[in-house]
Amino acid sequence: MKKRPIQRGRPTGATTYEAEPARAFGEAVRALRTERGVAQETLAHLADVERSHLGKVERGEHMPTLALILKIARALECSSAELMADTERRLANPES
Repeated sequence: MKKRPIQRGRPTGATTYEAEPARAFGEAVRALRTERGVAQETLAHLADVERSHLGKVERGEHMPTLALILKIARALECSSAELMADTERRLANPES
């Protein structure tokens, strides 16, 4: 029996990006950042990420990794649980 070669990457049609949670998380980050009076560029520097990438996260264009969530939370001087709770509130109440 001939073995099939292992293909790298995701299976065809698989996706890890879901727009609603990404958008809700981005809104939570932006709200906390503006509430604290921190510029996006400053937050990006504190979190050690590119400003353009942080902008895409805030707009919900990129799904953040766990490592990025932790970096952003630390830079905002809050817990990742606080960010995730706000994200969950935004998912439950999309109008708010």
